Formats: sequence, structure tokens, C-alpha cells
Amino acid sequence: MSDEEWYFSLDDHTVHRGKDSRALNRMGPYPDEATARQALDIAKARNAQADAADDTWENG
Repeated sequence: MSDEEWYFSLDDHTVHRGKDSRALNRMGPYPDEATARQALDIAKARNAQADAADDTWENG
């Protein structure tokens, strides 16, 4: 972990370099600011992928 990593703040939907908010209120780390700005979209896509995998598993 380094202060060079980027985080998305769930409190105010801003991005910051380094850990400046509580762990429960941030997403990351991300390698750069642009990726951190996409944190919610990344999470949404990962959740959709996991849901699809669950459906496949449940329905055999």
C-alpha cells in the first residue's frame, strides 16, 4: 500500500490519493485517478457478473 494509490469516497463521491477516509467509506485502491472515478461502475459490473455466475450455478 502506498500514498500513490487512489480511493473513491462513498461520503462525497470524490477521489483522493492516499487513505484519507475511513475504510468503510471508501473503495479502492485503484492504480490511478481515472480508474478511481469509475469505482461505482466497476462495482456494478462486478456485481452483475457475480449474479450471472450465481444464476448459472443455481440452474446447473
